[in-house]
Amino acid sequence: MDGAASLLAASAERWPAVSRALLGAAERSVARCWAAGWQPADLVRVARRELGPVQVALAADLIAAEVRQYPAAALDRRWREQLRELDAHPWWPSDEAYLPEFAARHRLDRFALATAALELLRAWALLPPVQPVGPAPGRTAPRAGTGAPRADEPRMLGRIRALLAKAESTGFPDEAEALTAKAQELMARHSIDEALLAAGGGRAADDPAAVRIGVDNPYEGPKTMLLDAVAAANRCRVVWAKEFGFCTVIGFDADLDAVELLYTSLLVQATSAMHRAGSRKHKDGAARTKAFRQSFLVAYAARIRERLADATERATERAAEDAAAGRTDGTGDGAQTLPVVPDGGLLPVLAARAEAVDDAVGRMFPKLVSQRVRVSDGEGWAEGRAAADRASLHRGSERIER
Repeated sequence: MDGAASLLAASAERWPAVSRALLGAAERSVARCWAAGWQPADLVRVARRELGPVQVALAADLIAAEVRQYPAAALDRRWREQLRELDAHPWWPSDEAYLPEFAARHRLDRFALATAALELLRAWALLPPVQPVGPAPGRTAPRAGTGAPRADEPRMLGRIRALLAKAESTGFPDEAEALTAKAQELMARHSIDEALLAAGGGRAADDPAAVRIGVDNPYEGPKTMLLDAVAAANRCRVVWAKEFGFCTVIGFDADLDAVELLYTSLLVQATSAMHRAGSRKHKDGAARTKAFRQSFLVAYAARIRERLADATERATERAAEDAAAGRTDGTGDGAQTLPVVPDGGLLPVLAARAEAVDDAVGRMFPKLVSQRVRVSDGEGWAEGRAAADRASLHRGSERIER
């Protein structure tokens, strides 16, 4: 933090030297966070939760300054995706010009900029180690299966994104339900094909991986329940770190991609439905409260769990029938022969992958506890289930692992 502190006393003529010093200090701070298990999206989330827009912009730049030393091949696929989503790239012409350019962009004087930098670096310095969910850049080679996307993934995920985008934008609840159910069935079928290919030797066997997904207030408990419902339908597990505002999702790569896509879409649909319902009055004429909205989202998540599980079950039954009969897969753009089901059938293959996910959770998080999310508004519960019926899709435990 010496670079930021010296900015307070620096004259305009000294800004180039201070700019280099700040970027050097920031690179060391960011590298320490990587070694402690944090990732780019996590560090920006810390800035957003604890600080403000200036620090968020500063965080993306300081991350870009540290990561620029690594070739793209040294970064895990999900790191590259995070950097792209954060638009984290070295846009400044030189390190000496960074501070003046940043100050001009955000209309800051040097005192405000130094304060923002100090606040951000202090927040990062206080972060404790967390369970890593992927290799840090330059420390370990990217895992097999998490480098460049396989040739069939963009086409499949593109179809799923298109279906979910339509579900979010349509004004017809029945259409949204059908589109989301179709997306979940495609996800489940893709996951099954991946499992069969790995079990049959048609693709190198991989191990469960993990991703972090931000879950912030308000209503972080019900949002986590919704994420858990999506993860369960896609054979993944969720562990909630409430104090940091994120969940860790553990599963196989294809399933993790599916969870991220579907959760994002369903959260948009749930939030929209909640605001529509929350803008009306209770039956007794009173304004609807936070308890109503909390109950609404809990009920929505519980009902979505049931409907997603139904879609996954249908896809699994059809996949078993098709693979046993040697039929082609209709989920791609062209005919594709399905992988052969190993002796013993499809279910043992899926059970083995579920066991592998459970083992990974046990290794990563040996001390888990469960937390219940309470419901205190019956009308909110009823409307939440009704909205889930209209929007999209196993009744199971509503407990969240922490």
